[in-house]
Amino acid sequence: MAEVLVYVDHVDGTVRKPTLELLTLARRLGEPVAVHLGPGAEAAAPVLGEHGAVRVLAADAPEFADYLVAPKVDALQAAVAAVEPAAVLVPSSAEGKEIAARLALRIESGLITDAVDVTAGDEGPVVTLSVFAAAYTTTSRVTTGTPVITVKPNSVAPEAAQAAGTVEELAVSFGPLATGTKVVSRTPRESTGRPELTEAAIVVSGGRGVNGAENFAVIEALADSLGAAVGASRAAVDAGWYPHSHQIGQTGKTVSPQLYVAAGISGAIQHRAGMQTSKTIVAVNKDAEAPIFELVDFGVVGDLFDVVPALTDEVTARRG
Repeated sequence: MAEVLVYVDHVDGTVRKPTLELLTLARRLGEPVAVHLGPGAEAAAPVLGEHGAVRVLAADAPEFADYLVAPKVDALQAAVAAVEPAAVLVPSSAEGKEIAARLALRIESGLITDAVDVTAGDEGPVVTLSVFAAAYTTTSRVTTGTPVITVKPNSVAPEAAQAAGTVEELAVSFGPLATGTKVVSRTPRESTGRPELTEAAIVVSGGRGVNGAENFAVIEALADSLGAAVGASRAAVDAGWYPHSHQIGQTGKTVSPQLYVAAGISGAIQHRAGMQTSKTIVAVNKDAEAPIFELVDFGVVGDLFDVVPALTDEVTARRG
């Protein structure tokens, strides 16, 4: 059976959820082979094996931490040469898309980014995309070389399928470009205890209707009761009510959670482009004519300062 490379997104060996989703998709195409770069491969191997990785190609070197993406591209290129895979799957993060693009260029292959589904086809993987602000769904196929595909988080639920997960050393030779851009400092991001926005299964977002930075506590309380991430519309972040890193929309982040709650968001096309592929959408807005109601599965016409705290109390009560 053909093998499929899966680039492992991890933090010191703690595998992040998008990688487990990629392993689930990779099993549709062949036997997943995980590529783990940096420390922690032995710790990650049981989790990767539990989700279908037959092998874990591991490499650790200072270059992966000290420089930007070029060393990782060198390693992934070495893995492609060693395995000759049917496809390469990479998480669709900012770094993941840059790695995938550089790899595709080096191996002279086609690239598809931001896939929402991948299935096996007679002539190679068939990739589903949600395009033009999720107004259309397209299917595509790479026709040249080894398909390199990045997949959006939450596109598929991770499914366990025990495999060997045997760790093997990956020999990597770094090219002259690998040390071209050095990381000179790092500042740890302050943890909120909430899930990463682009990976969260539930997202609660606030918009212009929140009417002030101090009022985002209402949005955060609902998010915390649901174990959700917090998002914001462009209007809210431009007003300085919430950090730009939480902006959802065409010029912000794209999310595709199982549940998306929009409070005080009108639903302009700029925002819809960033959340329209959410599985279930709930909106709270006092304007019954707000465009967001054209998109939702469930809508509540009402003041968010009445509705959202009541919802938070109900969720908290039911969770006991």
